[in-house]
Amino acid sequence: MKLHAHTPTTLTTVTAYGPGYIEVNAQRHAHALLVQPDAPARPWGVADFDSLQPEHFEQIAALGPEVVLLGTGARQRFAQPRLLAALTRARIGVEAMDTGAACRTYNILMTEGRRVLAALLPA
Repeated sequence: MKLHAHTPTTLTTVTAYGPGYIEVNAQRHAHALLVQPDAPARPWGVADFDSLQPEHFEQIAALGPEVVLLGTGARQRFAQPRLLAALTRARIGVEAMDTGAACRTYNILMTEGRRVLAALLPA
């Protein structure tokens, strides 16, 4: 699905997504990504949802977002609380949703000026 902004932006934006890919600022990626409004998209060293470890969320906590959107692939899944402990300690909110919903929600929160981070697993 292609996503189009109503107004041009210099922020890091999810521009499309589909089976096996996420496109950020018109650049296609076939691997897990961390996406923030004021930084280039970066690879997130996660193979799939079942390989998530506490260290993956410690990496996110160190980036200092106010909210994390966890895109869990083709369907919504919930991470175990032990995995999210670093975010909980840092008082960072987490919302889990399928990756398409996470991409759309990220774009909305990003344009509102929120300190959002999308941790996206390809669907």
